[in-house]
Amino acid sequence: MFQLKEYKFRCYNFRLILYVSCLSIIGIQVIGSATNYDGRETRQLICFIAGLLIMLFLSLVDYHFILKFYWVFYLINLALLFTVEVIGRTSNGAQRWIQIGGIGIQPAELCKILLILFFAKFFQMFQEKISSIKILGVSVVLFLIPLVLILHQPDLSSSIVIACLFASIVYIAGLSYFVIGGIFLIGVPTFAFLIYKIMQPNQTIIEPYQKNRIFGFLYQNATAEEAAKRGLDLNLINSINYQQKNSVLAIGSGQLFGKGLANNTVASVKNGNFLSQPETDFIFAIVGEELGFVGSALVIFLLLFIALECLWVAKNAKDLSGKIIAAGMGAIIAFQSFFNIGVAVWILPNTGLPLPFVSSGMSSLLSLMIGMGVLLNVSIQRELTFKEVLYSDED
Repeated sequence: MFQLKEYKFRCYNFRLILYVSCLSIIGIQVIGSATNYDGRETRQLICFIAGLLIMLFLSLVDYHFILKFYWVFYLINLALLFTVEVIGRTSNGAQRWIQIGGIGIQPAELCKILLILFFAKFFQMFQEKISSIKILGVSVVLFLIPLVLILHQPDLSSSIVIACLFASIVYIAGLSYFVIGGIFLIGVPTFAFLIYKIMQPNQTIIEPYQKNRIFGFLYQNATAEEAAKRGLDLNLINSINYQQKNSVLAIGSGQLFGKGLANNTVASVKNGNFLSQPETDFIFAIVGEELGFVGSALVIFLLLFIALECLWVAKNAKDLSGKIIAAGMGAIIAFQSFFNIGVAVWILPNTGLPLPFVSSGMSSLLSLMIGMGVLLNVSIQRELTFKEVLYSDED
């Protein structure tokens, strides 16, 4: 379990801990400002401290030992998702949470980490046969089961992130380019057909509110005449785009240095309550308004640095399972950050994804901390670079 003698503590990734801590602290401050300090920032702080301790503990636990329980992780994942189906709490038309006392747990967030750990071991065992129809077919089925459960909640945004995560993992595992080419040949026309079907009246592929969000994004600048020609309700489009319009307004109004945290400026999107859930889905709008371009750039760069650190660890990991863990964590940070910020600046349709380490939410923060803890253990067992070997010889 603890292979301390075999760890290369000179490779311990303190930079990653620094980036994660700085980003989380910024998140705590912005959450407090977004919620007028109603106590959520205190809960986020407690969650961060607990997550940091878990991360540091897991960084010393051999990830090979953790991966021995890969089937346990998969079954726990399914059990949690099935529990949501049976007794999950419903909010805003979606059944995504398990209520335990006063705490709401969102299994879809933990699902991302558990799938990384499961497939890290699974593809390590079958790395020579990854491109075979049998192994690839089994892995797709094992992936689809939790994906369908999450889609049924419904949670399309998390499903898209998990699909991107699985695609990244399969690529890192060594799927042949011949198979990848075949998937593209089949997948692209299929995707185009699905989009066509979704755009038709009375479609049943996605929920009506999800379709409305897509239409609202595609026809965001439609005039009354254009809307009438396409049979669209202009009032509905304006209602759907209300949040994102205000988000863009908030970010732009922050200018270079922002209006300051917890400001009492009358001309404030946040203070006027023009954003719902500003501490979660639209947290980046609060960052832009109150910390300005400088604060927004800092958050983006910290997310970028974390993703790059994950890729660096993946590149130098000593085995395939370590590469998958590190690359998988990098994929979560990259894709989820892109989708959250993309919604806030209105280059993507509205979705409900938290910004990693910044948005309010125990499930998201603790899940990411668990993943980062395992990643840190991968980093202290990684292969040394040529320069590091030379320094070791000199010592």
